[in-house]
Amino acid sequence: MWTEKYRPRSLTEIIDQKDIVNRLMGFVKAKNVPHCLFAGPPGTGKTTAALCLAHDLYGESYRDYIMELNVSDERGIDVIRETVKTFARTRPIGEVPFKILILDEADNMTADAQQALRRTMERYTETCRFILIANFPGKIIEPIQSRCAPFRFTFLSREDLTGRLRYIAEMEKVELLDDGIEAIMEISEGDLRKAINILQAAASVGKPIDKEVVYGVVGRANPYDVRELIRTAMEGEFIKARDKLRELMLKYGVSGGDLIKQIHSEIFQLDIPEKWKIRLASAIGETEFRLIQGGDDEIQLSALLARLVEVGQIIGKNRE
Repeated sequence: MWTEKYRPRSLTEIIDQKDIVNRLMGFVKAKNVPHCLFAGPPGTGKTTAALCLAHDLYGESYRDYIMELNVSDERGIDVIRETVKTFARTRPIGEVPFKILILDEADNMTADAQQALRRTMERYTETCRFILIANFPGKIIEPIQSRCAPFRFTFLSREDLTGRLRYIAEMEKVELLDDGIEAIMEISEGDLRKAINILQAAASVGKPIDKEVVYGVVGRANPYDVRELIRTAMEGEFIKARDKLRELMLKYGVSGGDLIKQIHSEIFQLDIPEKWKIRLASAIGETEFRLIQGGDDEIQLSALLARLVEVGQIIGKNRE
């Protein structure tokens, strides 16, 4: 996996997140780490930063001093009472007098498990430091939050993200075109891990990576084609729009659920009065609900196109 192959090994290799990196390097220099809460969206380097901190603190044998645990897989109180407590209670041998326990997706723990974790953190703070990783820190109980140094991770800048993708493409001898990068950027929405996975999937096709290759491997329609679909419907050409819909679903293998999300995104870019954007958003929500309930993709999306035709006609009359 390229995400692992190109994962930074040291804090100095982390791109962006400069303030966070500087604080963590201070911990390494002092050889003292508090309990930490790493919070932020997926793919922003939270787990990587925790592993880099451990590497720089303990050296090449850092794996002997840490435990990684994804608590979304084991959400209950038993994993805290058994696995976590067993690891936390023993003092390591070495220059650094504590181990590090990395709890990934800690915001998915049950309330009881979090209470048990709080007690464990209090009892074994001399021998173990905890790094909690969460997408939604508000789901972590206040007694735990108050015991942790907070770190807020943000999406990488556009320059850093594109730079990383170009670097990986060069190392893997993959031809990555500009419109391919733009497509990856749009789909990944700042998530570096997702962007690298898309790049690897696109590279497996064996062709220069352009936007068509990217949209093809992720099962997503080209945004230009989605805009054309909406425009055609709102110009009153229902049959032509329905044909475009079928072509999109066949060409890209995109599901009704994924296409409805793209239509929703494009609706808010239309040059129409705000009230009609709101009504169309409501119609899109109804369509998505019917799809979730098991409705046929083509039938439900065709009904949405009919609604777009109606709205287009009303707006056209108002402008006359």
